[in-house]
Amino acid sequence: MDIKIANLSLGQHFFDFLEKVEDIELKEPFYGIISTKVILNKLSDQIIADVCSDLFAEFECDRCTCKFEKKIKSDYKMIYMMKNDESESDDTNVTFINRETDKISLNNDVREFAILSIPMKKLCKDDCKGLCPRCGVDLNFEECKCQKEEINPVWLPLIENKDKLNNKKRNR
Repeated sequence: MDIKIANLSLGQHFFDFLEKVEDIELKEPFYGIISTKVILNKLSDQIIADVCSDLFAEFECDRCTCKFEKKIKSDYKMIYMMKNDESESDDTNVTFINRETDKISLNNDVREFAILSIPMKKLCKDDCKGLCPRCGVDLNFEECKCQKEEINPVWLPLIENKDKLNNKKRNR
């Protein structure tokens, strides 16, 4: 995903890319085609790129361990500052480029931001019930036959307070 900037006029420009995930060195859990839309605003001494990528990944649910596919959206903004020499920046969204640079490659940034877009908690659905900790039954499809534990009476006041707090939150 390269954008030739050498003869690009000042102002806003739009680019669409379709690439195989392997072509930008993305590996599991990603697969298929990555669709990337770029709005590039070229100014006299900087280029601002708004990048939005859509791609697909296959995960294992953290609660019930079933495999599921999910569409991942990765958005970021990158500022390319033009200088006479290439310098380092502490800001991850600012890159210094030489004024003589003729093209910008988005592959590394698209790859890194796609990896950062992987959710911390991977759930097949928001209300996934998970597995029974005793018998391992998938609670999304059936009720487990495990015997319910008797609650120690010492904990009853705490459980009642928890229920009251939960009811107040639902009523808001």
